[in-house]
Amino acid sequence: MTTERPMPPLDADEIATLEGWLDFHRSTLEAKCAGLDDAQAATASVPPSPLTLVGLVQHLSEVERTWFRVLVAGESLEPLYGPKADPSDHEGGFEVADGATLTGALGTWRTEVAASRAACSGRAASQTVPFMGARVTLRWVYVHLIEEYARHNGHADLLRERIDGATGV
Repeated sequence: MTTERPMPPLDADEIATLEGWLDFHRSTLEAKCAGLDDAQAATASVPPSPLTLVGLVQHLSEVERTWFRVLVAGESLEPLYGPKADPSDHEGGFEVADGATLTGALGTWRTEVAASRAACSGRAASQTVPFMGARVTLRWVYVHLIEEYARHNGHADLLRERIDGATGV
């Protein structure tokens, strides 16, 4: 499994650096799904965990939507796969939706990524929004999303290796 991932900028401003690292991790997730069919991507391959690659893609669609669109941009949106969108609810999307396909899940995820980019465009890293009775910066949200993707990409590594032995990226 070899996929070209965008190198985060080595000497850029804060927002470009944060966006670069988030895009690096987004492309890693996509690479982990490359070349799989729907059945493989919906396989819980690391027992006893029910986690699947489709479930991870669905979850990260919810994560993008909730943190960037609902929290940062203040959009009023219903969740895609679970209970009411709430940044403190980290469970949304993991269960494979009825009739879900890898292609469909990736399409939804790409749409949410594009919407996330639009929601953050032109905002300063220091801009704050209300969160859990306090305020949180866009910088904090970016770092949290980078951490979220990095953690789940580790899960994706294990899932993919158990499905077909593919490693790397």
